[in-house]
Amino acid sequence: MSKLRTESIKSLFWKYSIPAIVASTSTSLYNIIDRIFIGQGVGPYAISGLALTLPLMNIAIALSTLIGAGAAAIISIRLGERRYNLANKTLGNATLLFFIFGGTFSILAYIFLDPILIAFGASELTLPYARDFMQVILIGNVFGNLFYGLYNIMRASGYPSKGMVGMIVSVIANLILAPFFIFVLHWGIRGAALATVLSQFIGLNMLFYHFLSSKHTVHYAKNGFKLSRKIIAKIFSIGLSPFLVHLFSFVVITVINRQLKQYGGDFAIGAAGIINSLAGLVTMIFFGFTQGMQPIVGYNYGAKQYQRMWDTYKLTVKWATIVGIVAWVVALLYPHMIAQAFTTDKELIDITTNGIRIYFLAFPFVGFQLVTSQFFLAIGKARISIFLSMFRQVIVLLPFLLILPPLWSVNGVWYSEPISSLFALLMNILIIYKWYDKQSWKPEPTFEAYEE
Repeated sequence: MSKLRTESIKSLFWKYSIPAIVASTSTSLYNIIDRIFIGQGVGPYAISGLALTLPLMNIAIALSTLIGAGAAAIISIRLGERRYNLANKTLGNATLLFFIFGGTFSILAYIFLDPILIAFGASELTLPYARDFMQVILIGNVFGNLFYGLYNIMRASGYPSKGMVGMIVSVIANLILAPFFIFVLHWGIRGAALATVLSQFIGLNMLFYHFLSSKHTVHYAKNGFKLSRKIIAKIFSIGLSPFLVHLFSFVVITVINRQLKQYGGDFAIGAAGIINSLAGLVTMIFFGFTQGMQPIVGYNYGAKQYQRMWDTYKLTVKWATIVGIVAWVVALLYPHMIAQAFTTDKELIDITTNGIRIYFLAFPFVGFQLVTSQFFLAIGKARISIFLSMFRQVIVLLPFLLILPPLWSVNGVWYSEPISSLFALLMNILIIYKWYDKQSWKPEPTFEAYEE
């Protein structure tokens, strides 16, 4: 871990970012693979049904992120402070929390699944598909959440490449299982869900085995599984920001689906599902950069190497902006070709093509916003990160989603996204410069109330 203090920022950034990007985009590929196979093998209404499950899956991801992102940030900081025992305790507590929260959510969601999906905008044509998919996903939800959570912790503890391998193996398994279950066994949308669950379980076993070995700095220790209120409180305080991001996304996606159902019907919801999966792929590249940034920033913040911290942030912003520009250009030039990969239905292709062009207009600026929010999270400044997330999703985006569709119909839903991103860009610029000028980045007193 001493390399985080001494090695060149550029070298460290790519060392951590490339595995993180591969791993992060792997999670997004699950959504894209499922939609392509379901669209081609089951039908357009199945794609719309799958889109209706996204709000519920966002809640599951939010709970996983609350624990995983919080634990990863704490572990990174504790390693910078060379407090290894606390890092191990954080790992043990986080693992127990994954089982407790993931299991509780799965049981409740399974019991009330139909009314939840109807509230999200399911119709008689799309409800059966949404139900069949989520019933399988919820059964394996605990293992999926633990898989992604342990990956975040593995990355923060200095093994980004090893975590990347686990993600790649999981994606390859899904690529093999999904078409086999859908096209050979004819299990339909349930087959796609089962392929996702099984592939995540395969990846989980690889990561879990890593933390069982005491030869690694961060590992499962006997005293780590005793739940500590103080450790849990710290995990939640830092994990609250990304948790709220996903929770806000749940609210936003629910509103989007209901607006699309009113102004465009089931196929408009299906188009949104396709667009969200594409945007999710680009967003995961952004998050890959931020995940590569997080251990470097967190360690050097803990080690009081502030110039290295800032250099890492600036480099991350640069590359996130470049990727955003590339995504915008591709969306502008090839939207029809992209839509055709998901379905052969002409109406769905036309709606999706139009939505892609509009939705991606502000993507050159989205990367900067995500990097800035995650930067504050990486150094434990959760309140600032939470505000930035709330500003875009709640204060700006939600009102536009309510105002624009009555004026512009379905296009009003699509335009809400880039307009909100422009407002959020200005707020992020204002806060990061104001915060830097005040030099309020000096570390707060360490959380000394742990048991060593």
